[in-house]
Amino acid sequence: KEQLAKINDNDHEIEMATEEYNRVYHNLEEAAEKISLSRKKGSELLCKEIAEQLSELDMPQVRFLVDVRHNTNARGGTKFTPLGYDCVEFLISANAGQLPKPLSKIASGGELSRIMLCLKSSLSGKENECDTFIYDEVDTGVSGATAQKIGVKLKRSATDKQVFCVTHLAQIAALADNHYKVEKT
Repeated sequence: KEQLAKINDNDHEIEMATEEYNRVYHNLEEAAEKISLSRKKGSELLCKEIAEQLSELDMPQVRFLVDVRHNTNARGGTKFTPLGYDCVEFLISANAGQLPKPLSKIASGGELSRIMLCLKSSLSGKENECDTFIYDEVDTGVSGATAQKIGVKLKRSATDKQVFCVTHLAQIAALADNHYKVEKT
């Protein structure tokens, strides 16, 4: 009788399920919106801090942006993930007059290394960070004066973290507490 009653009264079941879905979806949207607003607010601070640090590392014309936009699914609706509904991409313009473009597509090896150093320095002390940083040739494509500045920044970040740095430049190696020589035979 119960099964027959459920079958006969499935409109009520559908209505209840729809109400529950709408309630949960609304809560999901609210939570994702809070995450998105926090992400946008944090990205403004991060952009300013990264640009200042890159200027110190001889990239004075750099514009660093964080593009935070809604992620969409195949049907054009909002795509939710455990991290919210945003799609985040770093954009950069290394020269005055250039429009910012995706970091992953236009940054040189030296620029990427300096940007990563600045990102890690900016995020130092934040939640869920690493205790060890590894930089593989962070000095790629930089001058001696810039290498000195990078070395100082690495030294500063090593005060409360373990930092491994593969380098070929004396300006950086001279600031290290320990040295390891690696040879390929």
